[in-house]
Parts: sequence; C-alpha cells; structure tokens
Amino acid sequence: MGKLKITETKLQDVKIIEPAVFGDNRGFFTESYSDKDFKAAGIDFDFIQDNHSLSSQAGVLRGLHFQRGKAAQTKLIRVVTGAVLDVIVDVRKGSPTYGEWEGYILSESNHRQLLVPRGFAHGFVTLTDNVNFLYKCDNYYNAQADGGIAFDDPTLAINWPIDIENAILSEKDKKHPTFKEFEADNHPFVYGEI
Repeated sequence: MGKLKITETKLQDVKIIEPAVFGDNRGFFTESYSDKDFKAAGIDFDFIQDNHSLSSQAGVLRGLHFQRGKAAQTKLIRVVTGAVLDVIVDVRKGSPTYGEWEGYILSESNHRQLLVPRGFAHGFVTLTDNVNFLYKCDNYYNAQADGGIAFDDPTLAINWPIDIENAILSEKDKKHPTFKEFEADNHPFVYGEI
C-alpha cells in the first residue's frame, strides 16, 4: 500500500516516520507498520515486543527511561489517542549529539511515529486527556537493566510545555539521578557499540 515519509532529525540516527493516511468522510485508514515498507526505507529492526500505556489526564510525565547494556531497546513510538510531547536524550558516549535532547509532537491527528535507537533516554508528557501511547521494541523489557535520568535535570534543561511543579509523576520518576550522576555511573552506552 502506501509508502513512508522519513524525516531525519538533528539527533543522530533518530527519524520521524509518517505512513500514508487515506481519509474520507468516514475517517481514515493507514498501515501503521509494514515490515516490508520499513525495510525498504532502510529501517531494519526485529521488533519483538509491543507496549501500550494509557495516561488518563493531561500533565502526566513519564521518563526519562532507558534499558542498560545488552537490554537496550530501539523503540518505534506512536500515539493513537490524544497528543504528547515526546522527548529523547542521546546518552551514547562518543555520539556527535551526546547529551542533546529534542522534543516531538506525536498525536492521533498527525499520525507521526518516532524511531528511537538504542542508547537514548526517553520520556513524554501528555498534552491532552486520554492518551493511548503505543511502541514497538526490538528487545524484551528487563527490570534489572532499567535506568533513568531526572526529567528536570538542570544540565539538560528540557523545555517541558507544562509547569513541572504540577507534573503527574510516578514515585520512580521522581527519584532518577541527574545527568551528571548518570555520566559518573558505569556508562551503559558507547556510540557505535550498541
């Protein structure tokens, strides 16, 4: 069916993917994922796990999360209801965009998907109520390899579009280390080795 529009981002190896969407007075149809079309576009990952989260209200902030070492995950992210600002941080030591972040609006109306390679910390904030957030992973979740960086880290200075004092957070996401503490820890990612 439709081809994919691929847009490179300022962050090394990160891509925005827009599948063809066919709409009429009834609604729309899209192939959200076709292994054949993705591979033809140079996106060749063996996605083995699908995850789905629901955030019931605007202002829910999840992240910044990653999986360490061999448990690292490439993610293909999309939003099927509502809208989010999706934020990623390059934490691959030696990458030309190491320590940089970028945010992308993903929503039910723009149908965009975000390809996040291994070695990025990831988070998002809901901009609407009732956000259904789906993502494919190329590696299984491993609780022992779970890691994170503080969403409000002053070094990263992420420009969240909400008052972060009122963000709705999990207890876990309130306790992640700063970026400097992350760097001082055994660094889980080296550019070109994951």
